[in-house]
Amino acid sequence: MLAELEEIKTDALAAIGKIDNEPDLEQARVNFLGKKGRLTAASAGMRDVPKEQKKDVGQKLNEVRTAITEVIEEKRAALIAVRDAAAFASVDPTLPSRALPKGGLHPLTHVLNEAVSVLRRMGFALAEGPEIETEWNCFDALNTPEDHPARNESDTFYFENGKLLRTHTSSVQIQTMLKEVPPVRIIAPGSAFRRDEIDATHLSAFHQLEGLYVDKSVSLADLKGTLEYFFREIFGSKTEVRFRPHFFPFTEPSFEVDLKLHATGKAAKWIEIAGCGIVDPAVFEAVDGKRGDAAYDPGEISGFAFGMGLDRLAMIMYGIPDLRLLIENDVRFLKQFA
Repeated sequence: MLAELEEIKTDALAAIGKIDNEPDLEQARVNFLGKKGRLTAASAGMRDVPKEQKKDVGQKLNEVRTAITEVIEEKRAALIAVRDAAAFASVDPTLPSRALPKGGLHPLTHVLNEAVSVLRRMGFALAEGPEIETEWNCFDALNTPEDHPARNESDTFYFENGKLLRTHTSSVQIQTMLKEVPPVRIIAPGSAFRRDEIDATHLSAFHQLEGLYVDKSVSLADLKGTLEYFFREIFGSKTEVRFRPHFFPFTEPSFEVDLKLHATGKAAKWIEIAGCGIVDPAVFEAVDGKRGDAAYDPGEISGFAFGMGLDRLAMIMYGIPDLRLLIENDVRFLKQFA
């Protein structure tokens, strides 16, 4: 048995030494170490080896298997090295590398970062809230009656449990006032959702930036000064801003904010950019009712709120003609902003 094992080892090492390709090496491995290989067949004869020889034969069997395995692995590594060298033989390492394409921020991210930067310099803190909201936070606390069109299922995405996808980030203002006491000065950027038909100027999922400032003696002059400064920082010091009376359930008085655009080769025109107003006392009363205190007593404090679409800001800032370009992920469009 010992002589047979030594013969198998000698034959294996000789055969492997002559091999010059990987398929033949694999076949040699099968011939000697496979399930029907010579060494496997020899090891099956261990049952017939006398008891006093089993230890020596077993050691020899392991020695032969180890030796053949090591030679196969060494040969495999050598063949791979030869193959790799041949593959790189035609490569000139002195050639300059190809430039990798550079990524860039999405235009909405550019606009968000700039808007937040300006408002942070004015003392506003960032606030966040959930995108899945309750009707109370999204409508009731904001003085929006049950028969208001915005609360219809045709306008708002409702879940079976009665919750909804927030239609504006104003709900973050409510969340903040429920947790904090005045003075409060926050901005709430984020996604909002409405059942709008998608076209050049409407998306069902869009991005808003809303702000809230609550303190003693906050006035309409504070609101106008804040927004005029903000838009002139974003669009330039000569930007013309106007306020038109409007109606929102949660502010009184309320205004639409317009900017005057001067496009090359076209007559200047006003375009709506934001909504704003002085916080309605009913909002403060609803918050106090939920809090169970008088932290937002409308007789003691006042505030202003504003909101704008970041998508609309991006359209104006970069001259984008169609909102859908912002969500199509077309690299040809996006690389302009990289």
